Amino acid sequence: MYVWGRMLRMGLTAKSRGPYRMGDESRLTFRCLPSDIDSNMHLNNARYMMLADIGRIDIFIRAGLIGLARKRRWAPMMGGLQSVYVREIRLWRKFDVVSTVETWEDTQVIGRHRFELESGETAALVMTTAGVYDFSARRFVPIDEMVRELGHEIKPRPPSEEERIFMDSHAGLRKLAKVKS
Repeated sequence: MYVWGRMLRMGLTAKSRGPYRMGDESRLTFRCLPSDIDSNMHLNNARYMMLADIGRIDIFIRAGLIGLARKRRWAPMMGGLQSVYVREIRLWRKFDVVSTVETWEDTQVIGRHRFELESGETAALVMTTAGVYDFSARRFVPIDEMVRELGHEIKPRPPSEEERIFMDSHAGLRKLAKVKS
């Protein structure tokens, strides 16, 4: 079951997991398949990103963002990510991808995707930064505005030191990417 099968399964079961509220988590269970592995017989690094995408899309669907985005001509967009691998996920092993919205600042959302083994241990952690682009206004939507549009009155917590370091690193790398060579 490659990405489309996994995506379909997530979409078909989203309603049964209930609406996503800020502070909740999305928990999706997967099994490491032969199409997921590299020559070391464990989940390859690209699959971690693909499965984090599915966790993020689960949050978007369950929070109502996908419907709102279509209505407003908005598009959720990834800004960047950082990952760390601490334990391998071997072929045929079951694991969960636990995705959360950690906090936000201005137009930037910080997400976290923890890959959890059946033992409860963390195999990998992926932090992401994302935003929502308004094609009509040609701007990124302030996240507080998006949250209000979704019908919530929630204030974000200040970013942790680790999140601030991640955001600063992301901003520096973005600046470097825009430099003409």
